[in-house]
Parts: sequence; structure tokens; C-alpha cells
Amino acid sequence: MDRRRFISLVSAGIAAAPFIKTLPKTSHNYANPNTPFDLVAVRGGEATAMFDEGIKSLGGISSFVKRGQRVVVKPNIGWDVVPERAANTNPALVGRIIQHCINAGAKEVVVFDNTCDNWIRCYKNSGIEKAVKESGGKIAPGNTESYYQSVSVPGGKRLTSAKVHELILESDVFINVPVLKNHGSAKLTICMKNLMGIVWDRGYWHRNNLHQCIADFSAFRKPDLNIVDAYNVMKQNGPRGVDEEDVILMKAMIISTDMVAADTAAAKLLDFEPKDVSYIKIAGETGIGRTDLQNLKINRIKI
Repeated sequence: MDRRRFISLVSAGIAAAPFIKTLPKTSHNYANPNTPFDLVAVRGGEATAMFDEGIKSLGGISSFVKRGQRVVVKPNIGWDVVPERAANTNPALVGRIIQHCINAGAKEVVVFDNTCDNWIRCYKNSGIEKAVKESGGKIAPGNTESYYQSVSVPGGKRLTSAKVHELILESDVFINVPVLKNHGSAKLTICMKNLMGIVWDRGYWHRNNLHQCIADFSAFRKPDLNIVDAYNVMKQNGPRGVDEEDVILMKAMIISTDMVAADTAAAKLLDFEPKDVSYIKIAGETGIGRTDLQNLKINRIKI
């Protein structure tokens, strides 16, 4: 079954056969170096409005997505909970990103995650499946090992190989859309941590220095764009949360091509410095990205 047929079946809610295409196993970094700002920080609006204003200041989504390209959008869809719990990415934001990509001429926009809870329930109850389909995007699963291809992770200290979902390896554009939240093992989950949803064996990471593995993998395939959803933020009991009392309304968003810079800025929203979150500290020290926000060109937008 070819990839186009696979996605059309999945979007219709039909079980699909495994991918069969042999894919390149190489490291990529397609991030656009010509944006006017290193980072955009937006506060005070609805998630969709903040994205509209934020991406406009980076030259629009067409600075990243060209006509005819295949785009993969990777939100956090890991948990079978309603949007108000803020365990998953804001569905309205995911839908708006897809709309921008399609308006820029994207050939297709596909959304997936390797979920922690049952993937069908996560996609539905997070509100993300509905938002994706209404916006013209396609949903694909991440729940079967045969969808993942083995790759090497050059320079990794604890993580030297991984199985990565074929959609990521095939994509022309990779957009990373984590939700900012508390995490029991990693302290915070943001951009770099969200990449655990594109690999198969996450258990290995937890058994072999989680923070180092997160930093190691972040050098493998840097997203073209990172959009941190900090509209509703889970401040405790993450990553799944207990109830809505764990959540604060923050109405914020961070956008950057640099995962480390985005994680640094987002962490500060919860009063964390890079040294407080080991994977951010390691990634900054090894040059994967920058933590010196004071030396970056930052556009601060208040709505």
C-alpha cells in the first residue's frame, strides 16, 4: 500500500496496512535561517489569534511551507482527556496551523502522535481529530511498530539509534506543536520532549538517562518550526494531570525555529531556568540550540 492510499484510509477511519517504502536514514535540519526574529513570544489572546499574529511576524507560514510540499504537524495527543485538562495541545491551534499550511499551498498536512493512552480515544477526546479534519488535514496513527524505521543518532551519548515514524522521515516540512506542562520525569515537557512522540521505544529513554536521551535525539531531526501552546498550562501532576485544578489560564505562545530557545523561553513562563531542566541545559551546552535569550532577536507581541 502506498503512502497516499494509507493516509486516505486512515483519514476515513479505516485500519491501514504497514508502510513498505524504504526510507533514507539521515539527519536533517530544514529550519529557515532567514526569519526576521529568532523567537516570537505572544501573550493575551486566543490561541488562534496568537498564532496568526506570531507567524505573521516571521513572514507568514509561507516562509516555511511551499506549494506542493508535504507537511507533518506533531502536537501532543498523548492522553485520553478533554481539552480543558491541558494534557494535549489546544485543538483550535492545531486546526489553525493546518489552515495556514493549506492556504500556503501544502499538498497535504498530516497529524499524528505515538500516544500513551489508546490512540483512537486520544485523537477523539482531545478534540484534535475533529479539528484536523474540519481544517482539511489528515490523521494518521502512530501505534504500530511497523510504521517506524531505524535511524542512527550521530553524536548521541546515551541514544545512538532510534526508530522514527516514517511520516517524519518523508516530510518536506515538520512542525512541532507541544503543549507546555509539568512532567513528573522530565520536569517540563515542551519542544524537545514532544519529539518522544515520533519514536517507538520511549521506554529505552526512561531507562537510560531520560534527559540525555532527549538532548541526544534533538540533534537528529530539528523541526522546521516549533510552536509552543501555553494557552492553558498544566502546572502540576503532569503529564496527564488529575483534574482542571491542575491547570492555569496563561494565554501565551512561543514560536521559533530553535527548539532549545523555545524551550528556554517557555520554561521561564513557569519560572524555570535552563539549569533547572537538565535536557535544556545539555542541549544548550552542546550547541543544539541557544539558551542565551538576551542575545536573540525576540519579538514580543501583546494582544
